Amino acid sequence: MPFYHLYEINHAAMGPVRAAADATRLYFQNPFNPMSHTQLGRQVAAACEVLERTTRRYGKPEFGLAETTIGGMKVPVSERVVWRRPFCDLLHFERGTAQRRNDPKILIVAPMSGHYATLLRGTVEAMLPRADVYITDWIDARMVPLSDGKFDLDDYIDYVISMLHFLGPDTHVVAVCQPSVPVLAAVAVMEARNDPYAPSTMTLMGGPIDTRVAPTAVNDLAMSKGINWFKRNVIMQVPFPHPGMMRYVYPGFLQLSGFMSMNLDRHLIAHRDFFQHLVKGDGDSAEKHREFYDEYLAVMDLTAEFYLQTVESVFIEHSLPLGKMKHGDVLVDCGAIRNTALLTIEGEKDDITGRGQTRAAHTLCTSLPEDMKAHYEQPNVGHYGVFNGSRFRAEIAPRMIDFILTHSQANRERVKKAAAAAAAKPAAVEKPVAETHRANAAPAPKADVTTAAKAEPKAAAAAKSDPLAEILLAKPQGVADNLKAITGVGPKLEKALNEAGIFHFWQIAGLTDAQIEALDDRLDFRGRMARDNWIEQARKLAETVA
Repeated sequence: MPFYHLYEINHAAMGPVRAAADATRLYFQNPFNPMSHTQLGRQVAAACEVLERTTRRYGKPEFGLAETTIGGMKVPVSERVVWRRPFCDLLHFERGTAQRRNDPKILIVAPMSGHYATLLRGTVEAMLPRADVYITDWIDARMVPLSDGKFDLDDYIDYVISMLHFLGPDTHVVAVCQPSVPVLAAVAVMEARNDPYAPSTMTLMGGPIDTRVAPTAVNDLAMSKGINWFKRNVIMQVPFPHPGMMRYVYPGFLQLSGFMSMNLDRHLIAHRDFFQHLVKGDGDSAEKHREFYDEYLAVMDLTAEFYLQTVESVFIEHSLPLGKMKHGDVLVDCGAIRNTALLTIEGEKDDITGRGQTRAAHTLCTSLPEDMKAHYEQPNVGHYGVFNGSRFRAEIAPRMIDFILTHSQANRERVKKAAAAAAAKPAAVEKPVAETHRANAAPAPKADVTTAAKAEPKAAAAAKSDPLAEILLAKPQGVADNLKAITGVGPKLEKALNEAGIFHFWQIAGLTDAQIEALDDRLDFRGRMARDNWIEQARKLAETVA
């Protein structure tokens, strides 16, 4: 008997046992039952709940994002399917703001690797206050009738391209883990066609671009077994009565078994602790366990053709980094990417996608200017910490938003206009920009000569101890400049500069080497000013507003 059919029979056979366990749990949790207040009663109820939860099939979870906070105000959020295909729905998280906001449009491509898109609930939640968010909601393959046709890696790429066309220009695409390869391929295909709907930015997070770099246990398994082993051992037909009956799939329960076997001791300890929390009446800890495993144990089937093609192309043959990957009959050339800015993000302790595998995308995008590339490695996080959790919210998400805003089409146009205006204006004035602005500033009131003479040594001492003292301002002189016009400066960096006392282009343009070093140390820019050439940019921008 096929293994999938045996799994279904076993699940059906356990139905009465689950029902009996659930009924027993309710009986021993009833406050009117004297046994519910005893140690034995709590143990029986806890054991029944553990049994029921470990033998059930978990359905697709809800995102459950009913509201978000924008500008300190709570606003409602509603989900709506705006684009639909047999194997994917595109969800839009519509924010009920009073006025239309000009926030960046972000397409989050969720992994199609066994878990549902709700695994990225934290990713969506962190982006909602500052972005117009869409996410791919992949459909369980066992729920798609055989009559709807196949779905392979080429179809995945076509779906991504179709969604980008639907969303229109100046869209920013974020690929989390597995979709990093098809998203990079989709952008390469679009750029090669000079597609006007190619995204403005592409963020790849913990994705297996080149699995030859720092291979993990997942990579080693694929290399050691070979594609024929996967065809023989993990591909099965969907049994009756599912809508996708007879479709060849990689079952979700096998994927889940693989996930859990990697850290089996940790899961066993978690369930033991769950039992003890229930007995002790620790409701908060027990509820955290339920929330995590309701998500973790909810899995979906993948089509056989997509799974096998991904394993062979990404993990065995390394087609993309070797320049052999094809979309249909066309070779995928990442060197064609010229206009889509690239941000790669990795976790220091990622044991699923090794360090450097995602960063390899920078090497492939040979035609992309260096100032349109960025890489960030988050310290002390594993694979899931790259797109979820407190460090993601505090460290990674703000960097993503800064990068997206910096390379949005609107900001690029501002920079181009400023550069064009600077080039057209004759360089008649040789006087340094900083000095020009200081000369044009309102003159300070006259002071007593004796008082000034006494103050000079103090001012000199202050300037010597703090090289930034002479350049920083307590408040802007007139209207503050839009520092975001400098490539590499987003809202977060602009706020940091303003808080430090920098409001104008001329302040940045006039920085000395000592001041740059001091500012770099104070705001932890990590050499960003020199890397992105802020001084030259600020000089040109200052000339246009002078």
